[in-house]
Amino acid sequence: MTAPSVPVFGNASIPADGDAHLRGLDGALRERVRAAADLVTAGRLAELVRGLVDVPSPTGDERPVAEHLVERLTDAGLAAELMPLDDRQANAWARLPGDGTGPSLMLYAPTDTVTTGDPAEDLPWIGAMRPDLLARAEVRDDYVIGLGASNPKGHAACVLAAVEAIAAAGIPLRGDLVAAFGAGGMPTNARPGVDNPRLTTGQGAGCSFLLEQGAHTDYAVIAKPGWTVAWDEVGLTWFEIIVHGTHTYTGSRHRLPYRNTVRLAAEVICRLEDWFPTYTARHTDGQVAPQGMVATVHGGWTRTASFTPENVRLMVDLRISPRSTPSEVRRELTAEVTRIAAELGTTIDVRPVLAVPGGTTDADSWFVRRAVDAWQAVTGREHPRTDNGSGATDAAILRSRGIPTVRIGMPKITDAPFPVDFAMGMNAVDLREAVAFTRFLIRFALEVASSDLDTAEVH
Repeated sequence: MTAPSVPVFGNASIPADGDAHLRGLDGALRERVRAAADLVTAGRLAELVRGLVDVPSPTGDERPVAEHLVERLTDAGLAAELMPLDDRQANAWARLPGDGTGPSLMLYAPTDTVTTGDPAEDLPWIGAMRPDLLARAEVRDDYVIGLGASNPKGHAACVLAAVEAIAAAGIPLRGDLVAAFGAGGMPTNARPGVDNPRLTTGQGAGCSFLLEQGAHTDYAVIAKPGWTVAWDEVGLTWFEIIVHGTHTYTGSRHRLPYRNTVRLAAEVICRLEDWFPTYTARHTDGQVAPQGMVATVHGGWTRTASFTPENVRLMVDLRISPRSTPSEVRRELTAEVTRIAAELGTTIDVRPVLAVPGGTTDADSWFVRRAVDAWQAVTGREHPRTDNGSGATDAAILRSRGIPTVRIGMPKITDAPFPVDFAMGMNAVDLREAVAFTRFLIRFALEVASSDLDTAEVH
């Protein structure tokens, strides 16, 4: 398998002509893919996306949407199960059994949204409560808009529609096909002030629990944005950077030693933001280009503007390559912060607060080759070798548990008849792309589940 090493971002449209998902197939497999794919319609996907969007599922409170998914899976004739993590958080999953002679495959999507749709939690940081930031679906021509309509709920709808169609078509399988929907897929800890019973509500908590509780398979596909096959994925490291200065009073700044910690913190932020691209350049390889960012600033008393704090605390998200360890990245960041502190003549502490290692699946493995071959057949072009990815998903959890995994999904909307920013890209799905992606999932799932154990490299 050869392909040019050029940066792409998976934003090209999925071919949507009538037979694109059948290219390169023949015989019984072609007819089986056709039978299931013909059951996929834009109307059905709009119904599934709307149903998911209309059930709020902020991280830590996914049980209602998991119950909704169990109902839909049961309606499709599948033996579905609700898997509670606690009273408020749950996974949903179902198994379409094969005859045991082929490898098992999981089609996986998370279910939680990082914002909540509740102004009390989201404001003022989200800016304004636009319609796309509410858990209330709206259909505009070929688009469904609402909180999480693309990421993750549009992708969950495609997984649901694919398995629903395969079941309805009555297609015999050699390997089991599992549809799984995990809570806690967003990079966040428990939301403050809502009494979540556990701190670990995000960072793949649901996916990890799912694999422990019986849903382990030979292979997995995670449906997340980006029309490309990804076998490499970054991990997450979070750090608290504590900048020390002087606690003092506005009325005394001309009389006492004065070193405003807020200004010092601003200078530290600027230096770190200048350093992150050099970090990225050093660690760009394979399919990843790990990014870094200063995301939050905390310092001082909101009840007064007259006193400076002794310290200001910054939160940094530093993504890591699968070829790096959290300890290596911590040492690299600490060395840079030490240099910045010496330049500024102050004290800065670095405290690690989170580490989720990156993960990779062998690009030359049977599973990845099969996924790339399917992508190339459908698109009629070479699959690009590099996509400069820095998004983190539950693929890291799946791979860390020994499951070869590829990530693939719909392209993010870029040319819609309405303004598209980061939030709208998460909260709007093009139903034409959803139909094409669902048909691709059906094709690939049937290719894998129709294989035999002798030719598949099952681990």
